[in-house]
Amino acid sequence: MSSFAFKAIDLAGVPSNGEVEADDKQSVTAQLRNKGLIVLDIEELSPPNAGDLLARFKKVKAAELTVATRQLATMVSSGMSVLRALYVVEEQTENDKLAESWAGVRKDVEAGMSFSQSLSKFPKIFNELYVAMVAAGETGGILEETLLRVADQLEKDDALRRQVKAAMVYPILIMSFAGVVLLSLVAFLVPVFEKIFKDFGGELPVITKFTVWMSHMVTGRWYVMIAVVVAVIYAFRRWKNSKRGQVQWDRFKLKVPFKIGDIVQKVALARFSRTFSGLISAGVPMLEAIDITGKTSGNKVVERAMENVRDSVKRGGTLHKPMSEVPEAFPMMVVQMVGVGEETGAIETMLTKVADFYEDQVAAAMKALTSILEPLLIIIVGGIVGFIVIAMYLPMFKVYDQIK
Repeated sequence: MSSFAFKAIDLAGVPSNGEVEADDKQSVTAQLRNKGLIVLDIEELSPPNAGDLLARFKKVKAAELTVATRQLATMVSSGMSVLRALYVVEEQTENDKLAESWAGVRKDVEAGMSFSQSLSKFPKIFNELYVAMVAAGETGGILEETLLRVADQLEKDDALRRQVKAAMVYPILIMSFAGVVLLSLVAFLVPVFEKIFKDFGGELPVITKFTVWMSHMVTGRWYVMIAVVVAVIYAFRRWKNSKRGQVQWDRFKLKVPFKIGDIVQKVALARFSRTFSGLISAGVPMLEAIDITGKTSGNKVVERAMENVRDSVKRGGTLHKPMSEVPEAFPMMVVQMVGVGEETGAIETMLTKVADFYEDQVAAAMKALTSILEPLLIIIVGGIVGFIVIAMYLPMFKVYDQIK
């Protein structure tokens, strides 16, 4: 199908223009006539060029989607129609991929499709949470309020994600530096000492042999090391993407020592509570809200637990009872607050408080983890350098003892 730009007027003489997708100009004319429009001009749009194709590989940042959603909510709340607001958002969006998505949504809305249905055709940009909240807003006639809630949800989720990424920058830099230092020492320093050791003769210490072996691997058989690393990464990713592997990996992350597992749990709980609260406040049906919350939690353990919650609610049971059976995902405080929310009819408020609490907990835990990791990483770097130095000087000490 091709894209066509059209100009038309309705029976009252009001001009109209836009873009539609069709097989040919005759199909465009038929579509417009069915809408009661009189066609003035139709022009086929040129296919995308290479630059547009490259734009398809660009990512849409959460901040960009948040800004566009908030702009859309502001315009709709001011009385502007959704279609006209989509035109404005499309023009103001700087990210080409996001602008293209808004253009696709706008064309579908022009063709008579609902806003939420149009969004669902771009799942890589607008996830299930986004689409479900918009659909609930359309049904309840509170689209502008729902869009503001969606924007708030996106902002909170993005802030949480950036918080975790910012805390990981320092450890990643230090470990990368340690890796570069190790490779440099093994590739350039060890071969120099190896020539000296040959002159000494005799049996080398075990750690020296191991270091020399590493040097030979890095300098002479580097392709074997690359092949092994690629094979390990491939096997790990394949296992991690399998159904069984996803659950095992997410369960393992919850048990990682040095408080890392606690942080993973707190992040999952903050996201779970914020998402669940947002869906309920938007008027999404409970069963659908539970299903979407599990899928967007980012943890398979939580997702499986939410499946049990969904089954419980479907049978007329409670939310908190099946949650209490998965303590590794839901601490007692969360279970109790959800239970109180069910009893008082204020589950949305309780979930919001849980989300606020765990977002603050994540911030505090990240600071504590960073303070622990800094000296630990320095010790690791020092240990790597110290191991190489000891391995290189140990044979010299042995020769010195023999001379004495």
